[in-house]
Amino acid sequence: MTPLVLIPGMMCDARLFGPQIAAFSGWRTLVCMPIVGRASVKDLAADVLANAPKRFALAGLSMGGIVAMEVLRQEPKRVDRIALMDTNPLAEDDQIKALRLPQMVKVRAGALGTVMRDEMKPHYLSETPQRQSILDLCMEMALSLGPHVFLDQSRALMDRPDQTDILRVLDVPSLILCGRDDALCPVSRHELMAALIPNAHLEIIEGAGHLPTLEKPNLTNAALARWLEV
Repeated sequence: MTPLVLIPGMMCDARLFGPQIAAFSGWRTLVCMPIVGRASVKDLAADVLANAPKRFALAGLSMGGIVAMEVLRQEPKRVDRIALMDTNPLAEDDQIKALRLPQMVKVRAGALGTVMRDEMKPHYLSETPQRQSILDLCMEMALSLGPHVFLDQSRALMDRPDQTDILRVLDVPSLILCGRDDALCPVSRHELMAALIPNAHLEIIEGAGHLPTLEKPNLTNAALARWLEV
């Protein structure tokens, strides 16, 4: 059975996929790839490929999806199938770039926790009973990764390439998944990806925002299971 490689989002680690690891690890090899130590999407994708199995299913969320698309650009024949979750195939918008710069200044000055608390994660999630516990986990992941990872990942996102040309030529089972309430990577971005990829399946998770793997794990797991069985 093809191993499943998971790539987490910005300032997240394998805990982002905790419910998926619990659900699938009993019957499939899972590998969660950190995206640290590099300041470009190209180099992050090269690191994934250097450490991944020879051929694998690939799922990435948010920045993880951006890196996954670059993996496809570099070595498409190694990817058995792809799941792109709450992500964006476009290059960074100039307005978003401008917002990143003051965040990076604050983080260099020692305010990573403040930036994560006030400017980033609170805007990502739906209003669900588990919202605060997910925010607490996001803060734990971010602080454990630290400011250098934040700065590297911010630079990588600012300079990332447009990946729409890669999506147009995909010929593997493709799942495009997002939370209905994702304000960071809205449904329209996922509709664009689904329209670009031949025979892609679009799955919108109701009652979830940017992190459906944690917000609505059962619905997300069901969608991933269907994709893995295609």
